[in-house]
Amino acid sequence: MKVIIAEGYKEQKDQIEDLFKNFVNKGKAFNEGERNSIKIFELSGKNINIKSFKIPNAVNKIAYKFFRKSKAERSFRYAQLLTEKGIGTPQPVAFAEETWALGFGKSYYASEHLESELTYRELVTQPDYPNHEEILRAFTRFTFFMHENKVEFLDHSPGNTLIKHHNGKYEFFLVDLNRMNFREMDLEARMKNFSRLTPKKEMLQVMANEYAKCMEKPEAEIFEKMWFYTTDFQEKFHRKQRWKKKFKK
Repeated sequence: MKVIIAEGYKEQKDQIEDLFKNFVNKGKAFNEGERNSIKIFELSGKNINIKSFKIPNAVNKIAYKFFRKSKAERSFRYAQLLTEKGIGTPQPVAFAEETWALGFGKSYYASEHLESELTYRELVTQPDYPNHEEILRAFTRFTFFMHENKVEFLDHSPGNTLIKHHNGKYEFFLVDLNRMNFREMDLEARMKNFSRLTPKKEMLQVMANEYAKCMEKPEAEIFEKMWFYTTDFQEKFHRKQRWKKKFKK
């Protein structure tokens, strides 16, 4: 098993390697998904979580072995880049990969476990959540800061931003990091990056208003593009869901 450990955790190398090797038998289940699972472990009095990525398909077994970085390595490297840029994400700890001569098996990404009050999803499902508009505007400024720092978070969706209230301010932390681009983003790319967050027009109006202030652009132009990409995403999403239902019958 290949294991790469962040600088601040080198002294706990043996413990971390043991957690990766005994992922199935140790730890407390935090999230069991169809594709990946997350468990919480204690490491020197601190909670960390380890995400276990499923064994890739036949094509990706070769791709991850020879041509592409694994999801675990990308998560680790991207977390380091985000931290360098001052963009919130749980502190990266390590990643591990199981490989053999001609293929690739499971991989794991470990980060410090972050307890949060809510995610963006609660803002979508609970419009009466305390300080709803204040949080939404702060989230928009966070997204603008991310864009200004040439970060395109391709999984910018409701469950992938953790939100904490600290010292009177709202702080945001990205999770599920393996799909990102680091590039200069034009207005179209920036607006498209909002498309997966919410179908609610009233929330988009607030975000458009705040983003327009940040970018010093006309609010009407920002909202028009944000709404266009959101409705386009929603139409494609629901079309895909209808096709899935047809095939299941």
